[in-house]
Amino acid sequence: MAFKTRITEMLGIEHPIVQGGMQSVGYAELASAVSNAGGLGLLTALTQPSPEALREEIERCRSMTDKPFGVNMTVFPTINSPDYKAYAQAIIDGGVKIVETAGTQAVREIWEMLKPHGVTILHKCTAVRHALSAEKAGCDIISIDGFECAGHPGEDDIPGLILIPAAADKVKIPMLASGGFGDGRGLVAALTLGAEGINMGTRFCATVEAPIHDNVKQAYLDNDERGSFLIFRSFKNTARVGRSPVSEEVVRRLSQPDAQFSDVQELVAGAAGRELLQTGDLSKGVFWAGMVQGLIHDIPTCQQLIDRIIGEAEAIIDQRLAAFRV
Repeated sequence: MAFKTRITEMLGIEHPIVQGGMQSVGYAELASAVSNAGGLGLLTALTQPSPEALREEIERCRSMTDKPFGVNMTVFPTINSPDYKAYAQAIIDGGVKIVETAGTQAVREIWEMLKPHGVTILHKCTAVRHALSAEKAGCDIISIDGFECAGHPGEDDIPGLILIPAAADKVKIPMLASGGFGDGRGLVAALTLGAEGINMGTRFCATVEAPIHDNVKQAYLDNDERGSFLIFRSFKNTARVGRSPVSEEVVRRLSQPDAQFSDVQELVAGAAGRELLQTGDLSKGVFWAGMVQGLIHDIPTCQQLIDRIIGEAEAIIDQRLAAFRV
């Protein structure tokens, strides 16, 4: 049995499973593996050091898969902001027709660049009101991101069990459920709650093809559902990262009265995180991780993972749920 939803139809994919765009992880190796397995793989635009490098990565990914893939474009205020429009132009020049976006109101300028080129825009939101705003602005798909997720879960602390159906009650365009998904149970739950597919980030980090060090993949296995911290809450820029000695130190420093970002800047710097992912030295920085770590028990290939999720979902619908009917 296959699952046919508006998501699979719009994106031209076999299974309603999308790989989240992740900084320093979304390279061609992972994106092509997910796409080849029947899902939608995503390159991460800002992982590339320049728009020209992104053009080359798009071509490299295209040489590794003949299936649809997309590019993630996240717009957040940073100390040295990249040239977002130049990256968007590289996406257009590369002929990419699916783009996942996230971030501040400034992302609307990127939408305006992409839409005339027939790009399907999949926008990540952490609140129903943001999803409705993105729908009104012309986005094609919403990825509704619950409190369980890695990265930035927003400031409302609404878990997926409430957020997904709350959004489904109001949003008319197709929705992906994001945050806390990693197996067939999650896929069936997401479909039941009103979504038409799932977006997975942390789970795809713990795969053979994820271009990160085995020590980091082992950390996902070692951590359980309690194995993450929320940081930057006092700055209204909440982020969920994996539990480690470094993230514990970040939490300790930020718990001090009058703590400032500068107190932890060297521990949470993007360059430190990249070094951690590449070298496996967990003392170098922090790594993104969601509560779904509690459901991660192995390091499969992307093909094995997606096949297993679909098989589990089929069995739940055909056997477990059917057995409850009288």
